[in-house]
Amino acid sequence: MTSATGSHARIFILASMLTLSLLWSGALRAQEAEALPDYVIEQFGNPPTVPQGPLSGDLRSAVQVAFVDSLTQPTWGREQITALQQIAGSKDPRIVWIISDLMRFATGGQLNAALADTASQLLEKQLPNENHWGSVTDHLIAWDIPAPPDYLQIKRAIFTTVVPGWDKIFVEGDIDWRHVSWGGVLIDNRAYDKTDEACNCIPAADNPDVSSATDATWLKDADIVFGIEVNGEFRAYPRRIMEVREMVNDTLGGRHLGIPYCTLCGAAQAYYTDQLPGGIDRPVLRTSGLLIRSNKVMYDVNTYSVFDTFLGKAVTGPLAEKGLKLKQASVVTTDWGTWKKAHPETSVLVEALALGRDFDFRNGRDSGGPIFPVGDIDPRLPVHEDIIGVVTASGTPVAFQRSKAFVALKNGKEITFENVNLELDAGGIRAVDADGSDLGSHQAFWFAWSQFHPQTELWQR
Repeated sequence: MTSATGSHARIFILASMLTLSLLWSGALRAQEAEALPDYVIEQFGNPPTVPQGPLSGDLRSAVQVAFVDSLTQPTWGREQITALQQIAGSKDPRIVWIISDLMRFATGGQLNAALADTASQLLEKQLPNENHWGSVTDHLIAWDIPAPPDYLQIKRAIFTTVVPGWDKIFVEGDIDWRHVSWGGVLIDNRAYDKTDEACNCIPAADNPDVSSATDATWLKDADIVFGIEVNGEFRAYPRRIMEVREMVNDTLGGRHLGIPYCTLCGAAQAYYTDQLPGGIDRPVLRTSGLLIRSNKVMYDVNTYSVFDTFLGKAVTGPLAEKGLKLKQASVVTTDWGTWKKAHPETSVLVEALALGRDFDFRNGRDSGGPIFPVGDIDPRLPVHEDIIGVVTASGTPVAFQRSKAFVALKNGKEITFENVNLELDAGGIRAVDADGSDLGSHQAFWFAWSQFHPQTELWQR
């Protein structure tokens, strides 16, 4: 993990070069807020009224003073405080999206306090004194506050001032840039099969070395692994390694795979990165260092096309223009002892890939719930409840509560939903079609699955 900036001043240097017309040009589109679910109102309260149309001349001047002219200076003066008070009195919560982005990188206590106070007034709610940025952003997401016009341009300017490698990432596409935040690490932009080179990032692994199960004496039977089978070939990806790497580009059973693991979402997925439509080369997946509602943002290092990690769909860049959506292979989450007993022929990644580290984020850092803003969460299950997620032949996403499904299957009961049939596999669960063919299921935390599949069905025992 690396700090990206030593001072809030750098953030505003580039912002000061942007004209105010870039930030607020044109009239704001009228956006009628849909009725919020009761659970959102219960948790976050009622949202503020969002005005329509452009800013007044006086308010534009206040924005200029508070956010552009003077914030390159190390201290705040009376003029800036007056401008912020005027902004707070505008009752325009759209401005808070810019405040949120700046708060993520700002390091000065005085600046953070001033921004947090302004955000609280614009959102018409007294927010907690701790984790200002997280609280502000959670409310913005939950209430679905619209962004100001030209939001991507100003956001891109802020983020690329901190990390120049993001200049190809922040582009127009089928992605809600309001929800994208910094995960605290830098982009992994190393070329394919150069992952033996050190990087100041979360280091993906390309073509990782493997061993037999017999030779993997470093693994304990209770260690969690992510098991994948392709064309009769089995491989285990130890969680200890995936906590460090978060992305593997591999070949198994004669097929190319991209395998992201989001520690924050408890989700390992496997995407086929071959047998693609004509004119599309194999995507090489990397970690961008960005998050969207606490889910890692992955991208193809060759085209800089961003993918929706949960859906496998390219959302920006040349691959989005070609409509690429990757097909999933199932990932079985289980323990090493059970996996190797059921599949003694399995290969497994070698210990050296863990780089000497032994993290357990699930039972440590992340045990108290999402540590990054996610907004509202579907209340049908606890936030960190494990589910088995899959999409049916009709396109309906469905989640199975893992604990209840596992007991039911152990007791010999059938679990079906449309064309989906659940079955036990080496201590884990996978989804198959009626003919036994793989349906590309995986395990994840409920909050993550329900965010990226907001219309998901939930299996009830």
